[in-house]
Amino acid sequence: MTQELILNQRIVLASRPNGAPTPENFRLEREALPDLEDGQVQLRTLYLSLDPYMRGRMSDAPSYADPVEIDAVMEGGAVSVVEQSRNPNYKPGDLVVGQTGWQTHSISDGALLQAVPKGLPSESMAVGVLGMPGMTAYMGLMDIGKPKAGETLVVAAASGAVGSVVGQVAKLQGLRVVGVAGGADKCRYVVDELGFDACIDHKSENFAEELKQACGDGIDIYFELVGGKVFDAVLPLLNPRARIPLCGVIAQYNAQGVAEGENKLPLLMRTLLTKRALMQGFIVYEAYGHRRDEFITAMLPLVTDGKVKFREDVVDGLEQAPEAFIGLLEGRNFGKLVIKVSNA
Repeated sequence: MTQELILNQRIVLASRPNGAPTPENFRLEREALPDLEDGQVQLRTLYLSLDPYMRGRMSDAPSYADPVEIDAVMEGGAVSVVEQSRNPNYKPGDLVVGQTGWQTHSISDGALLQAVPKGLPSESMAVGVLGMPGMTAYMGLMDIGKPKAGETLVVAAASGAVGSVVGQVAKLQGLRVVGVAGGADKCRYVVDELGFDACIDHKSENFAEELKQACGDGIDIYFELVGGKVFDAVLPLLNPRARIPLCGVIAQYNAQGVAEGENKLPLLMRTLLTKRALMQGFIVYEAYGHRRDEFITAMLPLVTDGKVKFREDVVDGLEQAPEAFIGLLEGRNFGKLVIKVSNA
């Protein structure tokens, strides 16, 4: 029997950016969903996660994942509700997380869907503090950073989805935590609300000196999300056997070609060698996807008990996703950026 016609709205990649993305790189389309086949589920998107890694998917340069094809729906994780099911593992009303993209509806065979944890203050947390960003923070810190009480940790983008969790978990481990954020309001939030020991505004003319003063005993762990001038200021402050979990370089995502200026690669290599430091890049689901249950077990009580706080920047309407994403890359968001696509 033919199901009721469902009209899907989706945002596709219209063209590849030349530098920073613009609204012209995206296109809003409408299409009718096909009928479900055996084993499939029909999903309606509730919350779409916007994350910096998506900029890499817009480029066809070699990377760890295939790029989004021109005229294909933009990639992204989302919280969805099952509306119809011909899969015995799912029933209407189930809440799931999956890489369903920038669209209001999707059809899935269920293989890569995960249940939203029970008891969340908001289902959107399943793509935030209890989703990819939170898991990136927790596993990168604990498995690569290997924190020890009394050490000093620095994390960039400290008010954001990953950095805010890194710093709070590190504080619970007994570390001195210094954040880096853009603007006085974000720095106040990081110290007053999240409990960091200090936060340095990377927009300050004296940023490098202020960071040095805040890290009087040097830096044992630097959680890298940004690159650029923040990493330049961190590098001379690293202690022997420092650890650098590397999950992103936001400052370079819109760069074209080789950066101008001094070649800092020799200094980086010398520092890593002489300080016997570890710098390890990781893609969270590739490296730790099999440990999701471990992460949820550790993080869920910290969130529900209020020991880890989490701020969201919620934008209403799928059609707002391109402009919100452009703002994300410019640092305009305050907290984890999500698009509210529909009501539960």
